[in-house]
Amino acid sequence: MPVIKPISDLRNKSNEISKLAREADEPIFITRNGVGDLVVMSLSHYGKLQMKAELHGKLAIAQAQRASGEKGKTLHQVVQSLRKKINEST
Repeated sequence: MPVIKPISDLRNKSNEISKLAREADEPIFITRNGVGDLVVMSLSHYGKLQMKAELHGKLAIAQAQRASGEKGKTLHQVVQSLRKKINEST
């Protein structure tokens, strides 16, 4: 269930809002005069959203490449490439 707080809480109870954002690990919707105005979230939650957006972007590119007929790499090729990178970094 979404957490909704008035903007006065953001001003007067910022520590509470910060704690709630970190503990709930979900966005807190801030209203002004009963209308949605802002969204507050923890850095952790924001990072998760960024990673999901990046993954969706990469998947969209892969789908477009597949639809255009491009051939991808085999699992064997991917594993070899990853092993090579791991060995180079150690």
